[in-house]
Amino acid sequence: MKKYIGSRDFYRRVLKVMLPIIIQQGITNFVGLLDNIMVGQVGTEQMSGVAIANQLQFIFQLCIFGSLSGAGIFCAQYFGKGDQDKIRSVFRYKVLTTALITVLGIGVFWFFRTPLIRLFLTESGSGDLEATLRYGTEYMMIMLISMIPFAAVQLYASTMRETGETSIPMRAGIIAVLVNMVGNYILIFGHFGAPKLGVTGAAVATAISRFAELGIILIYTRVHRARFPYFTGIYRTLAVPLSLAKDITIKGMPLLLNEMMWSLGTTVIVQCYSTRGLSAVAAYNISSTVSNFFAIAVFAMGSAISILVGQDLGAGEFDRARDTNRKMIAFGMALCLFAALLLAAAAPFFPRIYNTTDEVRSLANHLLWLDALFLTARGLYNSCYFTLRSGGKTLLTFLFDSVSMWVVNIPLALILAYCTGISLIPMFLIVQCADALKAVAGLILVKKGIWINNLTV
Repeated sequence: MKKYIGSRDFYRRVLKVMLPIIIQQGITNFVGLLDNIMVGQVGTEQMSGVAIANQLQFIFQLCIFGSLSGAGIFCAQYFGKGDQDKIRSVFRYKVLTTALITVLGIGVFWFFRTPLIRLFLTESGSGDLEATLRYGTEYMMIMLISMIPFAAVQLYASTMRETGETSIPMRAGIIAVLVNMVGNYILIFGHFGAPKLGVTGAAVATAISRFAELGIILIYTRVHRARFPYFTGIYRTLAVPLSLAKDITIKGMPLLLNEMMWSLGTTVIVQCYSTRGLSAVAAYNISSTVSNFFAIAVFAMGSAISILVGQDLGAGEFDRARDTNRKMIAFGMALCLFAALLLAAAAPFFPRIYNTTDEVRSLANHLLWLDALFLTARGLYNSCYFTLRSGGKTLLTFLFDSVSMWVVNIPLALILAYCTGISLIPMFLIVQCADALKAVAGLILVKKGIWINNLTV
């Protein structure tokens, strides 16, 4: 049992990385929850339109994360090795890939926004589908502007985290979400003499907050150059050594494809849920927003594993990396179990806050209980995924994550949605059971130690 429990110094090291991420994601998710509630006060159609647009934006966001993740493996290991020049080259690679994905994302959403949103609108159940389409389209058009600062923030923040600097992205994120929250309050409801913009106000507030976050990070890194030597002269050239670009692409492409296919797969599954009507869309939106807030420890632990284990591997400390990983997974499971109990207890109360129908509230309540049931398995899977990724096993994580989703989860969801009359709750339960099986497979792969690999030699 002792091998799963670390010393005080160990937990200090882990929490030094985790706490800023938890605080930032906690505030971000909390404000996201408040945003969701504020839009939900306007009406079910408005909430559903925003939820659909955000689900599509989710694909773009994960593609950005995927493009940065492959390079991030090298960045963390080069930082562990102390090679500043290579960190600069990795950052320049990130710039090029992030710019390409942002341009493509804006183009797709600009030209295909209406047919994409219509995919989630069916005649089943109650609700004004045309109004939902209109609100979703209005929101999406303004959110196109915010995609640029979002990508730039992730570019800088990911590099800073991979080099051990988590507090600055956290502070910038905190300020940004506070700006977003205040902006929503003013622009959605028309307070302090501002126009009452509703859904449009929510999108404008989000765009302003993302530009504010980017401005804070750029100013801070400019003023405190000594703390970030790898940013000095970073744009004198965008050339990346061919051998390094090749290595990052080989390792990183599976991660990009994984994030793209996983986000697309998740969107397909949500579309399957939407075949049960607008009430299902609204209920899933409520449950996913609330459960993501309670799952902060899941995402933070994955990021911490990627950073700390990656640095140990880059330094050639293989035994330490294995020990760190084992104890971090055990710690993460304890946090997830605690969060699951809190979510189960809070599940009946959150749907009551929304200005929606009793049917939507009941569906959201049951979905939240199921989210609580699967939260620990979700945490274990996430920790195993980031462990494999920290050692550069990106092709394996691609097969493990996205391919399994498209081979198992998506066909299952499509069959349930279009070949049966099963309702939303049992459909959600069956799909989640299939997904939870991957946590067991992930633990087996981690225990084999195939992820222990130094990419910097």
